[in-house]
Amino acid sequence: MNQVRVRMKVRRRRLLSALIQTMMAACLALIFSSRFARAEELTFKVLAFYSTGVEPDHVKTAKDALAFYNDLAAKHNFILDTTIDWNKLNESDLKPYRLILWLNNLSQTPEQRAAFEKYMEHGGGWIGFHVAAYNDKDTHWPWFVQFLGGAVFYTNNWPVLPAKLTIDDRMHPVTKGLPATYEAPANEWYLWKPSPRLNKDVHVLLTLDPSNYPIGKKDIIAEGDLPVVWTNTKYRMLYINMGHGLMVYGDPTQNTLFENAILWLGTDK
Repeated sequence: MNQVRVRMKVRRRRLLSALIQTMMAACLALIFSSRFARAEELTFKVLAFYSTGVEPDHVKTAKDALAFYNDLAAKHNFILDTTIDWNKLNESDLKPYRLILWLNNLSQTPEQRAAFEKYMEHGGGWIGFHVAAYNDKDTHWPWFVQFLGGAVFYTNNWPVLPAKLTIDDRMHPVTKGLPATYEAPANEWYLWKPSPRLNKDVHVLLTLDPSNYPIGKKDIIAEGDLPVVWTNTKYRMLYINMGHGLMVYGDPTQNTLFENAILWLGTDK
């Protein structure tokens, strides 16, 4: 009788142990499947274009941007690829990417421009920084001018200076969490003529506050409507004027803007 009881106890222990192991395996499977599902949901691909043969200050800011976005990619589980080869602006190389960044330059050849136009007209995403939107009478790219909402470069301040910026729309995903105004790190601010704000398809998100005028010492902007961040709502795009200064990526408030921007166009949320 005692041996029967012992065998029953051993059997119960084995059953209990097997049950516990099964439950633990199920819990682990649930945890990992949730993580993988979350990762699959958030992952998108970004390709950042930049140049090393441009103004040293623009190169420096691009490298700061790459460090910043590499950290963001790890934080938010998206894939960031980078290149200095602007010939990758072609239909085949752009196809895998949800979003492209122009950090300190813009496309130059007719082939690159045609590929970019096709990419954007078919739902591609773009964030251009500072000189990435530079255009004037010598650029000869009318599509790009309308893409920017009609904005043509007119003048800029010099040297780089900090400035108070006003948030035009605090409800937009790009400006989520930003205060009504903030003091942006030193930057070279571009004035556009005509102002992109005049275009019905443009949604301006941040503007240089008029209290900054006159801004500059060598080259002075005395007045004018100066949007610094906007989107042409006909496309998945965002232009950000910031991109020439030693501390462009050194301000937490402004970094929130940069982070929001890439998540907005990467996920459309």
